[in-house]
Amino acid sequence: MTFEPTLESVSQHQLPDWFAKAKLGIFIHWGLFSVPAWAPPGDDIDRQVAEKGWQAMFANNPYAEWYQNSLRVGDTPTRRHHAEVYGADFAYEDFVANFNEAVQAWNPDDWAELFSRVGARYVVLTTKHHEGFLLWPSPNTSPKRPPGFACPRDLVGDLTAAVRRHGMRMGVYYSGGLDWTFEQQPILDVHDVRGTIVQSQEFVDYANGHFRELIDRYQPSVLWNDIGYPKLGNSPELFAYYYNHVSDGVVNDRWSQRPAEKAGADEFGQPDDHTREYHADYVTPEYSTFTAIQPKPWEMCRGIGHSFGYNQIEGDSDYLSVEALVHLFVDVVSKNGNLLLNVGPTADGKIPDLQRQRLLGLGDWLVANGEAMFDSRPWIVPDGKTADGIDLRYTQKDGTLYAILLTTPGSEILTIEHYQGGQPRTVHLLGSDSPLRFEHQADRLTIHLPANLPPSPAYTVKIVS
Repeated sequence: MTFEPTLESVSQHQLPDWFAKAKLGIFIHWGLFSVPAWAPPGDDIDRQVAEKGWQAMFANNPYAEWYQNSLRVGDTPTRRHHAEVYGADFAYEDFVANFNEAVQAWNPDDWAELFSRVGARYVVLTTKHHEGFLLWPSPNTSPKRPPGFACPRDLVGDLTAAVRRHGMRMGVYYSGGLDWTFEQQPILDVHDVRGTIVQSQEFVDYANGHFRELIDRYQPSVLWNDIGYPKLGNSPELFAYYYNHVSDGVVNDRWSQRPAEKAGADEFGQPDDHTREYHADYVTPEYSTFTAIQPKPWEMCRGIGHSFGYNQIEGDSDYLSVEALVHLFVDVVSKNGNLLLNVGPTADGKIPDLQRQRLLGLGDWLVANGEAMFDSRPWIVPDGKTADGIDLRYTQKDGTLYAILLTTPGSEILTIEHYQGGQPRTVHLLGSDSPLRFEHQADRLTIHLPANLPPSPAYTVKIVS
């Protein structure tokens, strides 16, 4: 259909099947913040907020991509680090020359090959984060900075071409609410986040122009906005333009144009009740998930560590283990979600070894078990337990039920209690061709597993009825 520039019209847009089936996407936070690549050691943002509150979190922000704000907040660990390493008079904008030189060594096909090997179906790149620096050579750079506040190399275009060559879809992130070239006020508390969304007509024209430029040049499959949009921005008009140019494109839920005092807020002031005065194809909780199956497909985003942008001081213990990553992915998919898993490259485009290891570990698991994840749908319940207490997650596809075991069984006899599936015809362990013996009685399904299961973060039992 052809969409009109009204909320009523764009709200008729149907989420395309590709998104619901994709399950795994790769998020990439790359920008000037990748040069210092530093944030104070800590924990995931939600835990910091719960333990110490928002003001303490912003003073010790674990997000390296918020480096510039952390410099503005006060006598923070970031400001002390910056003065020690670069000097107190080294401006954030001085990182431009370092970044533009470093990215010349980057090979986008290396990323695309890795993401494809892991099994990702789509990729989303930060084309402009809150710092206001552009990752494509737009003629329209920030009027609040000297001309050319952008990368002369077309990082967005180069990655888009590589991603599509490897059979994946490409999406673009754009910070449509915050732009620290337009807004100098530091964010000290959660209320400042939405309070510093730039509302001037100058910025509205600037952001709208960038979105149209990104749509026209790259035809992205995802428009991933962050932290609201100016009230004068007319997002329905932008969505209609997008859908009429990219018929199977999707937009996320971070476009709320409600004033901060009228909106409930969760992570960084995102609306928490999802009662919208705006349109969205799906919701995007950050570093958090749902406890139940959601009726509509959704997407969780998070870093492998505590940060989205690369933080050079994060070590092995700061990153999700391969086992924890697999379990997170399985849990999200069982509840009708996608996982948008972030990588934070170095300024010269290298994906750090610890992140690469986790990605490859997930990919190795998916070689045998991806059948239960990709193109699947949630079952009637997302989870359960075996008789000996092993946690289960369920998915289904084409009349087949998949029961994923999140712990290595301690016995060759596995009994699924409260089993609600049909009478099995065959039962297999993914990764093995040999059928398994089983007994089905009422709501109990007993399965005879192979002896000496190989080590794995999780095991998938395929039940065909």
